Amino acid sequence: MSTITDQDYLAKTTGGWLSWGLFWLIVITLAAGLLFWSGFEILFEAWSRPEYSHGPLIPVLSALMFLRELKQFPPQPGPKNDRWPGVFVVLLSVMVMALGTLLKLDSLEAYAIIIWVAGILLISFGWRTGKHFWPPVLHLVFMLPLPGLLYYEVSTVLQLVSSELGVWFLQLANIPVYLDGNIIDLGVLKLHVAEACSGLRYLFPILSFSYIFALLYQGPKWHKVLLLLAAAPIAVFMNSVRIALAGILVQRFGLEWLEGFTHFFEGWVIFMSSVLILFGFAWVLLKLNPRKMSLVEALDLNTEGVFPQLTRLKLTQASPALITATILMIIFVIAWPLVPDRNHAAPDRPSFAVFPKQVGDWRQVGQEQSFTPEVERILAADDYHAVQFGQSSSSPTIDFFTAWYEDLAENGVMHTPEICLPGAGWEIAKVDMVDIAGDLGLNSPYKVNRIIIQKGSQRSLVYYWFTHMGHAIPRSASAKFSVLTRGVMAGRSDGAIIRLIGPIREGQSEEVVEAQMNDLLKELLTELPRFIPGR
Repeated sequence: MSTITDQDYLAKTTGGWLSWGLFWLIVITLAAGLLFWSGFEILFEAWSRPEYSHGPLIPVLSALMFLRELKQFPPQPGPKNDRWPGVFVVLLSVMVMALGTLLKLDSLEAYAIIIWVAGILLISFGWRTGKHFWPPVLHLVFMLPLPGLLYYEVSTVLQLVSSELGVWFLQLANIPVYLDGNIIDLGVLKLHVAEACSGLRYLFPILSFSYIFALLYQGPKWHKVLLLLAAAPIAVFMNSVRIALAGILVQRFGLEWLEGFTHFFEGWVIFMSSVLILFGFAWVLLKLNPRKMSLVEALDLNTEGVFPQLTRLKLTQASPALITATILMIIFVIAWPLVPDRNHAAPDRPSFAVFPKQVGDWRQVGQEQSFTPEVERILAADDYHAVQFGQSSSSPTIDFFTAWYEDLAENGVMHTPEICLPGAGWEIAKVDMVDIAGDLGLNSPYKVNRIIIQKGSQRSLVYYWFTHMGHAIPRSASAKFSVLTRGVMAGRSDGAIIRLIGPIREGQSEEVVEAQMNDLLKELLTELPRFIPGR
């Protein structure tokens, strides 16, 4: 059906804006705003961070995409018997929100908003029409923050890739450079490819643009897939170019030029450069396509009759499905505050500041290590302890680190050595999960991660694991699940990460270092329960 038919129908509609259908739509929207308010707070907080600052634009773009799609489906007066699936989708959104709140999964609370939007569209237009509006609804995903653990894993990978590519570009420019993890050593200066330089702040807007670009693109479907898949490599490539140009600038003109360059060559410059590359890639695809067309012809940029679609709000019908969904939402808004809070206060514990300086035959060597404010911010621990233990002044020392969190699932599971150590230049040579209960004289299993790391000729053995309510948990996902199961039942979300690092000297076997670490750990376990409460 054409847009003209749609406009003719709207012109013939004499009803004003005041209607029972619009009334119920406004009420259910207000109820959703109250019920999902915590999800909106999560979005607002995320949008204040540079990597998600594009977030407020996503709902606007999705709304425009929806209005474009709506032109293809003229108003259909009369009752519809396929609205009820939308009610179940709305109920699903409430269940997801409740699950996210109870399990302290912030991302679920935000995702529930998108599910609710899908449900409202199905109620308003019925299943047969509403199911066609999935592209603008799916686009809303780009406004959501990544779950914490996934964010740190993606950020770490992008940092390493950007560093490697940046160094490669510098070497192509015949600039002497050495890469140590995320640190680019130019001799006169060391550039640290920090979390802020990972490229995430460019990746999400470019992914959003490529999604819209692919929807507007009228070429073959496999072209659309390639355009979507190209977005991430383009973002990483441009971020690496930015890092390389910063290195060239410092090498040729000095450090004082770097700050001005950094402010200029980020944000919109990176984004627009990536967009131009995406357009160029689409042009190449069109040239290779047997059906010749220009890039302008391949993009459906027609916006005629888009904004008049807003007047269709007054055609909203007060259907039984809409009224039922609204009443259910109101009930949930009233009942939700009455649900008892399962979260109890964290148990009393002494600060790590009073942790013993001697455990068994092992004595603390040197002073306790204090992190910089930036590292402490990223670590987000409520208390931490970082020291070295040795059996004598001449014996090798073992690094002992632990960080305690009032909410382990929210903050603690992201900072594993497998994520953090590569950024310091260490390569992970081997990863195993081992049960060391026998070495510690324990009757119940005590599983930890056993990692061999190396940097040049240096090698070290690493133990790390999480602990929650007295349980040793090797994997971050398992630790989060423990908080979500045991924690919800007991009202406890506190826990810790524990890490030991023992250097492997030249000619020394891993088994010798492992025996030393087990001996120290056996003594530490007599003290740790005071500072990391169990059951």
